[in-house]
Amino acid sequence: MDTTRNFGFLIKDISHLYTRLFQQRLRHMDVTLDQCKVLARLARNEGISQVRLAELSGIEPMTLVRILDRMEGDDWIERRQHPTDRRARQLYLKAKAQPILELIWKESDAVRAEAFAGFKAQERNTLIELLSRAHDNLIATKADEAARVEDPPARATASRSTKLRSAR
Repeated sequence: MDTTRNFGFLIKDISHLYTRLFQQRLRHMDVTLDQCKVLARLARNEGISQVRLAELSGIEPMTLVRILDRMEGDDWIERRQHPTDRRARQLYLKAKAQPILELIWKESDAVRAEAFAGFKAQERNTLIELLSRAHDNLIATKADEAARVEDPPARATASRSTKLRSAR
């Protein structure tokens, strides 16, 4: 049996199980998975715009606005005016978010340790490296497909040129 056929199912199942375990570990905190994503991405990208944060976190912009409104109300983040773009706001973490973020990292570390239980360090590193390469391949494919959709006349012209060269 070709075990690569199960790749998509395996990735989906791992993602689901990992996420569910992480959420269970966060039940004692008043924080959602989307809030965790926002805090983690923001911690690594302070000064980022809301639009870019939505892209990085995979959260729809309208949903992100509601999350940010709540976080701002809880005094976890602040929105600052962009210095050169009057329409844009930059996002920053406030001190009150730090203990929440530390708990998120702690629980994330614990779930990751459970997922990698019994793995040797080299096995863990190899798995992450290989999955990163698969991720990069899919990102590149997505970009290639988007370019083809955006410029179909160029694709048709290129296709005709290839056919003409091969016919000679």
